[in-house]
Amino acid sequence: MTHPAEAQVQHPVLPARPARPIRVYRHGLSGHCHRVELMLHLLDLPYETIDIDLVAGEHKQPAFLTINPFGQLPAIDDDGLVIADSNAILTYLATRYDTGGEWLPRDAVGAAKVQRWLSVAAGDLAFGPAAARIVVLFQRPVDASAMIERAALLLSRTEAHLTAPQATPFLAGHRATIADIACYAYLAHAPEGNVSLTPYPAVRAWLARVAALPRFIPMASTACGLNAA
Repeated sequence: MTHPAEAQVQHPVLPARPARPIRVYRHGLSGHCHRVELMLHLLDLPYETIDIDLVAGEHKQPAFLTINPFGQLPAIDDDGLVIADSNAILTYLATRYDTGGEWLPRDAVGAAKVQRWLSVAAGDLAFGPAAARIVVLFQRPVDASAMIERAALLLSRTEAHLTAPQATPFLAGHRATIADIACYAYLAHAPEGNVSLTPYPAVRAWLARVAALPRFIPMASTACGLNAA
């Protein structure tokens, strides 16, 4: 039963366009940042970028810590509303600005399928191909063999998912969702961390489908790892 006071509350209808360009705090070689910029492009939303120097540790300085106390990129400022964490930002953008619910399904099953891959992006993807790429890209004195093994396992599982009898063209269904956006960059750039995509034709086909989306923008490639040749 609805409480009378609750019935009087009127929730404002959120606009489908931002009041002003969304500010994006980013680093150009970060896959986490790319997924946010890609989503903004796919939704055709105006934004401006503020580059943060990760190598110099600018993300750990007081000025940026007032934006994100965790000292991580990316973060966005949407007319005074600050949101950090790339997956949280994807969820926010899809919920607020995709009024048709295409990028983040509103039904329980569809939403759960998307969330499953957001968890993969924050787990096996981050600690597998993304971590291996960081070691090579920034020349970290770290043994990346365990990261490469984890990346290969993730790619094998993703290949199996995309070739299963009930497989769909995209990770969470017949249409692209934020699940695909969250997983794209670090899998597409896995060779930069010495992780080959050659054994995974279904993954490569899926990457091509994402890259063919209207308003798609790529992340800058680097000549390192398997790309060095």
